[in-house]
Order: sequence, then C-alpha cells, then structure tokens
Amino acid sequence: MSGFTLPSISLLSQSILSGVFVGALYGLMGLGLSLSWGLLKLINLAHFAFAFLAAYLCYQMASKGVDPLLTLLVIVPAFFAVGAGLHWVMARFKVTPFNSLLLTFGLTGIVEAVIQTIWTADFRKLESSYGEQKFKVVGLFVPVPELITLLLAVGISLAVWAVLRYTDLGRAMRAAAEDAPIASAFGVNQKRNALLLAGTCASLASIAGVCLALSFTLAPSQMYAWIGVVFAAVMLGGLGRALGPLIAGTVIGVSEAITMAVTAPSWAPIVSFTLLIFILVLRPGRAT
Repeated sequence: MSGFTLPSISLLSQSILSGVFVGALYGLMGLGLSLSWGLLKLINLAHFAFAFLAAYLCYQMASKGVDPLLTLLVIVPAFFAVGAGLHWVMARFKVTPFNSLLLTFGLTGIVEAVIQTIWTADFRKLESSYGEQKFKVVGLFVPVPELITLLLAVGISLAVWAVLRYTDLGRAMRAAAEDAPIASAFGVNQKRNALLLAGTCASLASIAGVCLALSFTLAPSQMYAWIGVVFAAVMLGGLGRALGPLIAGTVIGVSEAITMAVTAPSWAPIVSFTLLIFILVLRPGRAT
C-alpha cells in the first residue's frame, strides 16, 4: 500500500484535465487508423510513421520561422498524396489485410531510419510562440498547445462523423465496407472512394503529428510507444467509427492520468494494455 497516495483535489483535477488533453491526441491519432481498418480493411501501421514524420517536418519548418499551425497547409496535402499513393500500390498488388500489416510495419521501420538519418536519434523539442503559453480556468492550468489539440480532435472527429453519416460519399464508403459487390452493383466507385479515404487517413495522421510536435519532445523510436495505447483506443472505440477513438482515447487518457496521480507514472501503461487485452478477449469478433 506504500505505493498508493491520495492526491489533493486540485492535483487530481489537474491530472484529469491533462488526461483529457492526451486522450484527445490518442483519439486524433487513432481516427485515421480506425477508418482505414474498419472501412478499407487494411491495418496501416505506417499511420504512426506518418504521424512522426509529419511531427519532424513541422519541427523543421517551425525552426525556420514558420508558425506550426501554418505548416498544416503544406503537410496535410502532401500526406494525402502519400496515403493515396500507398493505397494504390497495395490495391494494385491485391495486398491482403494481414500482408498490409507486415508491409506497413516494414514501411514504419524505413521511415524511422529516414528520420534518424536526417534528424538523428537525439531528442527534439519544437519551440513556438505559444508553446509555453497557458491560462488558468477555475484554478486549473490550461496549456495552449494541448487546448489546440483538443479543439482539433473534437472538430475533426465531428466533421468526419457528419460526412460518414449524412453525405452520399460517406454512405457509399460505409456500404462498400459492409458489402462491396452490392455497393458496386449500385454504382459506387469503390476505387475512387478508397483512394480518397486512404489519403484522408494519412492526412489525419499528419495533423496528429503536428499536434504531437506541439506538446511532446520527439525521438524516432518513440513512435512504437504509441502503438499499444492507440490500438486500445481504436479497438475500444470501434473500427470505422469517427467518434469512437476520441471517446475511448479520452477514457484511456483520464484513466492513465489518475493512475499516475495515485500511484506512479510507471503504472500508466498497464491501463491501456489491460483494456486492450480485455477487449481482445471479451470481444474478439468485433469489427465495427
């Protein structure tokens, strides 16, 4: 029992708020992975590599005086093209879901090597005009970079949810994921929609990468540390769902934050991996 301490109300409240912020990043990073896995039936581990590559590109441009948020104007279209191109290659060679896991894992290793070659394995920290800005609300400190991440995560998740639910394009994508032959028979252009979706997933990863650069110190090998917790958010939230990863990521983030406040930081990974194990054991057949 010596490892457990009862934190003050203010510390616990601040920890919960921090958990909401990091949970929003979990959800934003998991959104593209969830859509790719649930709607395209491809497990794209390169999603994490894209996020970290975008983070380093944001860091590089910010070091030249470009506002980190303005880097999105370059990074998002570039990663859309990369994601669509990667999907075209996998579709051209009829890559199966399991082989997509292996292929994109190999691609992740290549991207990590490229990052280490260009930026080395040293830790990098993005410096921006609002990087250290924070304000106080009802006694709680709200860092501006984390608030930006939360607003982007909520706004993008709601936008994706609205597109999937209320537009013809979104309904076509969901129909193709449920029954591709029937969707084709009704005139759904699956190849075009798949390229659009794959590009969008890569763009979402790049946005998460910029948010990652705003709040965290970067190192190439750290991309693997995000895989377990983001996978847990994706599985808990449901594959192919827009709001699921955000809600699940927030639950995991808050749970980790409370665990760290009550026990020790080393206990935090137990939360996400325990949730992932329970999900896989209790709901092994869940696909959407």
